[in-house]
Amino acid sequence: MLGNKAFKSTLFVGMLTLAGLTLAFQAKADVKFVTTQDGSPLEIKADLFDTPEAKEFLKTGKNPYIGNEEAIKKGKKIFGLYSCTQCHGPDAKGQVGPGLIGPTFRYPKDATNKGMFETIWNGTNGGMGAKGLGLMDPSDPTNGLKPDEVLKVIAWIRSHGGVNGNE
Repeated sequence: MLGNKAFKSTLFVGMLTLAGLTLAFQAKADVKFVTTQDGSPLEIKADLFDTPEAKEFLKTGKNPYIGNEEAIKKGKKIFGLYSCTQCHGPDAKGQVGPGLIGPTFRYPKDATNKGMFETIWNGTNGGMGAKGLGLMDPSDPTNGLKPDEVLKVIAWIRSHGGVNGNE
């Protein structure tokens, strides 16, 4: 009888270990980014996701700054500083470049925050250059937006329309 209890105990511990490994594996399943240009893999160094919000986005593809008034204000400032207004207009409704607030988008993937992040980070075929850190100016690896800044810009853009991108 004691042997049967030991077997059941060992089996139970083994099942818990297996469940724990499965959960650990699932927790590490980061978002996989692709380019807007052709859908090829887009490698972004994980260490650039250096805030809790950016790390959450890397894990889930959801922008935790949506609806956050402080982040929205910072996003508006960044949008102006990087001259996004020149093409997309002061309210991101479009000017020379397309409108960004939806519900329709030049690049349909931009209806999601992951898709809009990819578009901003690596640019498009339509004339918008990459804005991601190290990509905006390849001769200066410190020039460009960090993931946290891109998420704040997206939060500001989303504050203008009915699409929040986290659906």
